[in-house]
Amino acid sequence: MSREFEPPPPVTRPPGRPTLRPTRPATLVVAALLAGALAWLGISRFYGDIPDLTVVSGLTLAGLAVVEAVAARNTWVRIHRHPRSGPLNPLLVARFVLLAKASSLGGALFAGAYAGVAIWAAAERDRLRVADANLSPALVGLVGALALVVAALVLERACRVPPRPPEEEDEETGVAPRD
Repeated sequence: MSREFEPPPPVTRPPGRPTLRPTRPATLVVAALLAGALAWLGISRFYGDIPDLTVVSGLTLAGLAVVEAVAARNTWVRIHRHPRSGPLNPLLVARFVLLAKASSLGGALFAGAYAGVAIWAAAERDRLRVADANLSPALVGLVGALALVVAALVLERACRVPPRPPEEEDEETGVAPRD
């Protein structure tokens, strides 16, 4: 009694189980617009109680963007199995995905907040000397936050597993072998 090999049925998720989906640009835009509006309202009402901005926070966001861009490059190279790239820990990739999702949303919130402050400072710089001094740090922060969003989206994209090449598929079943 010989039985032919039947491939296992596809794995389906039970209904109602959460899944991790790619970050939607619309979510980031809405978060940035909301943060920008709140920052503009807050800064215009409580400007005297808020400390001056510094360039350090914007440079910190830019530094995080550089780190995530390097991680994206290294992850992409390893996932696509380039020569001399070495093995890749799947748990590390999962952590990178979570870092990327959190960084993209955080970067969007910071970008919105810095944009709100920059718009207010640009409008008030002729009237208030302090607003003129805070315009440059707000613009540096905006650029750093936007760089973080882009780097986070690139890292998230780099963590996607490519489909198996046809030469790795099993000839009899047409299914890629499991590792």
